[in-house]
Amino acid sequence: MPEKMVTIFGASTVLWTLFAASQAFKLQISPEYRMIAQIGDSVSLTCTTTDCESPSFSWRTQIDSPLNAKVRTEGTKSILTMDPVSFENEHSYLCTATCGSAKLERGIQVEIYSFPKDPEIQLSGPLEVGKPVMVKCLAPDVYPADRLEMELVKDDHVLKTQEFLEEIKKSVVTKSLEMSFTPTTEDIGKALVCQARLYIESVPKEREMVKELQVYTSPKNTVISVHPSKRLQEGDAVTMTCSSEGLPAPEILWSKKLDNGNEQLLSGNATLTLIAMRMEDSGIYVCEGVNLVGRHKTEVELIVQEKPFTVDIFPGSHVAAQVGDSVVLTCAVVDCDSPSFSWRTQIDSPLSGEVRSEGTISTLTLSPVSFENEHSYLCTVTCVRRKLEKEIRVEVYSFPEDPEIEMSGPLVHGRPVTVTCSVPNVYPFDHLEIELLKGQTTLMNKYFLEEMSIKSPETKSLEMTFIPTTEDTGEVLVCLAKLHSGQMESEPKQRRSTQTLFVSVAPQETTIWVSPSPILEEGSPVNLTCSSDGFPAPQILWSRQLNNGELQPLSEDTVLTIMSTKLEDSGIYVCEGINQAGISKKSVELTVQVSSKDIQLTAFPSESVKEGDTVIISCTCKNVSETWIILKKKAKTGDMVLKSVDGAYTILKAQLQDAGVYECESKTGVGSQLRSLTLDVKGRENNRDYFSPELLALYCASSLIIPAIGMIIYFARKANMKGSYSLVEAQKSKV
Repeated sequence: MPEKMVTIFGASTVLWTLFAASQAFKLQISPEYRMIAQIGDSVSLTCTTTDCESPSFSWRTQIDSPLNAKVRTEGTKSILTMDPVSFENEHSYLCTATCGSAKLERGIQVEIYSFPKDPEIQLSGPLEVGKPVMVKCLAPDVYPADRLEMELVKDDHVLKTQEFLEEIKKSVVTKSLEMSFTPTTEDIGKALVCQARLYIESVPKEREMVKELQVYTSPKNTVISVHPSKRLQEGDAVTMTCSSEGLPAPEILWSKKLDNGNEQLLSGNATLTLIAMRMEDSGIYVCEGVNLVGRHKTEVELIVQEKPFTVDIFPGSHVAAQVGDSVVLTCAVVDCDSPSFSWRTQIDSPLSGEVRSEGTISTLTLSPVSFENEHSYLCTVTCVRRKLEKEIRVEVYSFPEDPEIEMSGPLVHGRPVTVTCSVPNVYPFDHLEIELLKGQTTLMNKYFLEEMSIKSPETKSLEMTFIPTTEDTGEVLVCLAKLHSGQMESEPKQRRSTQTLFVSVAPQETTIWVSPSPILEEGSPVNLTCSSDGFPAPQILWSRQLNNGELQPLSEDTVLTIMSTKLEDSGIYVCEGINQAGISKKSVELTVQVSSKDIQLTAFPSESVKEGDTVIISCTCKNVSETWIILKKKAKTGDMVLKSVDGAYTILKAQLQDAGVYECESKTGVGSQLRSLTLDVKGRENNRDYFSPELLALYCASSLIIPAIGMIIYFARKANMKGSYSLVEAQKSKV
């Protein structure tokens, strides 16, 4: 090949390679076409090449303004980062990539916005019912504001909507929506919502602020309550409580008016308590309810008077003391530094107690308490020239034990029972009440109002009769004793006893099942099963009745089994259902019989006899009672039942026609059995002996009938030839 041709070919190859490379070289930019970035954020634009190993990149704005961004190139990728985004970044950016002699360029539009914060709700003042207030909804640092829309919503109801369409400069601005409304009590707890929407994409960006409405009312109806009284004595304590209506709940301030007209602040609590008051504490006290929107006050006057000394007696004007206990009566003096004490009974009987006095307290101890201590005791206190006396009534009682419940017998369904509820050693019993309850239902109550003759404890009781039923089981019987103490106590002393009822049901409907049958064959097994209804579940007792009528116990199981019965097992068997409420009996008779295999059929003297002999055919069944025996003679024309005596049938003079099959059928309670034998009657060898006188008379009388005589001679000769006569064969010949 010429050298010139080689050079041309090589140049063509290089150009083709460059052309192919430029055709495969591609450039992509991310994101594509458009980016929306918020001012202050950090965003990146990425330019990427494919099918070019060593591309070179350059970035610029479409209007050749500064990039205001940093460029970082890594291999086939170039990244333009704007951090932070500002108004200077709102351009179209171009990425240029060069691969060899090939160059590609991609552009992207960067749009910016500012919507960094939720709206703010501002009120011109606190919300007071009935007073107009200005509400302002602010959207701070917004750009572009011409795409902003704001709404004010209360309780899902739009109050006002506003758009901002004025010319916009490149700067963030704060836009607001304002309106006035008058709150009502219905607005309490409702939500006020400020919503802002910036339309910069197909789906607007939204922000909102929710403010719960705090609606206020000025304080009113301020009221003071005083305990125990507005008029007091020195040393007393008083509690004054103040309340005032308003929203929010007013703060309570207590103060006292001074002589110069000013007020002295005392407390910020709703309750003001003054203790150990003196006369100078008299005056006018002021309560004021204060909240954010107002205040309201009211006044009360307290008067403190001089207080004389007092005497108190404890435990009170009446005290109940149980016999055997100890009781301490206390006499205490207030507002006297050096009192003197004395104790006595109202009827000047002995004190029967120990007196101790120390300072302003004196005690009288009664230990142990007895009936002699049932008096009114007087404590007399002398302070300087004044004297006071206090009385205390000691009432003695005896109520040491819980009631006792007794039953006249076990509780059985339908059987009357008497319940006795006893209260032992009670005094005074004319104050006693006994109540008998079943569950929450009162069955009976009784008051003991009879006159008491002597001071001594007695046992009192209540009785009643009722008929228990099974529905009473599980119910609780309550005996409640109340000792009413008159003025001693507001509530009576009480003692109680309880008993849970368990009502039994006497056994009944006792039933016996016999399997397979109450009439058995000796050696057979038998099961006797017994059941009985009752509560608690009856115990089963099997017995056998002896000849003298007594019962022989056999088993306590429900099922009585005899594996192989014997004749002596026959008899009456008794099942008893037994529980604490009673006994129920049931009996069954068991009959054991000898097996039917012991039945025999015999012919005496033999089963083969001669004509004219006496034959006894006997059917026997040894040791089997109540057996029905039927003797039959078999024949083709039908069985003939023979009249037997005790199973025996006698043929006095056997005839040829008596020959044949005899059958005995024995029937018992356990089944039936058949036995059979064949009786053979043979004719006499001597013809004279054969013809009886009756037959001879018949022969003479029938001489005129030649054919009959011929037949008789024929049969006689034939019988003489054979030596016997068979009824069966004779019948065959007739056929």
